[in-house]
Amino acid sequence: MSSPQIVLLPGDGIGPEIVGAAKRLLEAVGEFEFTEHQVGGASIDEHGAALTDDVLEACRRADAVLLGAVGGPKWDTTDPNAPRPEQGLLGLRKGMGLYANLRPVRPSPALVDASPLRPEVIAGTDLLVVRELTGGIYFGASARDGDRAHDDCEYTVAEIERIARVAFEAAGQRGGASARVTSVDKANVLETSRLWRETITRVAADYEGVELDHMLVDNAAMQLVANPGRFDVIVTENMFGDILSDESAMLTGSLGMLPSASLGAESEPGLFEPVHGSAPDIAGQGVANPLATFLSAAMMLRHGLGMDAEARAIEAGVDSALERGLRTPDLATADQETVGTEDMTDAVIGAVSLESAKS
Repeated sequence: MSSPQIVLLPGDGIGPEIVGAAKRLLEAVGEFEFTEHQVGGASIDEHGAALTDDVLEACRRADAVLLGAVGGPKWDTTDPNAPRPEQGLLGLRKGMGLYANLRPVRPSPALVDASPLRPEVIAGTDLLVVRELTGGIYFGASARDGDRAHDDCEYTVAEIERIARVAFEAAGQRGGASARVTSVDKANVLETSRLWRETITRVAADYEGVELDHMLVDNAAMQLVANPGRFDVIVTENMFGDILSDESAMLTGSLGMLPSASLGAESEPGLFEPVHGSAPDIAGQGVANPLATFLSAAMMLRHGLGMDAEARAIEAGVDSALERGLRTPDLATADQETVGTEDMTDAVIGAVSLESAKS
């Protein structure tokens, strides 16, 4: 049986550093075949476009895709006709049919003091945000006419059904008697939200072991900082998911700890990436936090390649390194010593190897 084919897209800024570290880690837990391609600003510099057809095709042929980060001030422009790094990411989502974005939020016990919330508030938080990724206001018709502008939000039943099933199945896989999906909408105002709520409710009937509740988006935003432990799986539309997933990310104390997965049809590869940006201000200094990329690699193993044991080994390795007190600069308090990308990577690989030896 051939080794899984993984496409690496390092991207810009710290992307090459953190993806290189993740490759080292993956080589410590299994056998894979890697190919590397340019995307984002690096691709603009080389090819004049943020994503080329050849790279998109290579991603579609792979078993999974691991992305670093794209963007940076070098490519900032107000010219609507100039290529932008973010077009590479949007092109991947569209070209690979990635309609579901998964962002797990599980603050590490070792980092409880890094969260802006009190420890007793975030204790027990272990939630998953499932965001619809290819519909809604971001993909609706938009225009400006004089002193008027409009952005249309549109959803179909089919789009809502497929993201609902991702959420319910994820809740079932997470297990436990408390498996619950919280559907977030604005059904008291928006017709799209009323269709969303009706469809989610109907789909829920197919998942008897999973509880469903509905919550208005403004209340959900408040509950995420007041009582995040009440959530299991949150499912919501594109714009609400964009906002709520970034809000929930801060429960961990650092964007440097948040992974994500973008999934489509089962026959298509997924795209896995850290939530944070390219951090060009620290690129090349060897201090970037690789942990969100490591956890994204774990999601890739679990959701993209069916390698759950290896995924758990990586997650345990990350926890072990943090419990030993290792901190990259973004995670450290004023009185803590810090380590760089290489030392953190070595620590996680060492923990994974030790765990493998025990088993």
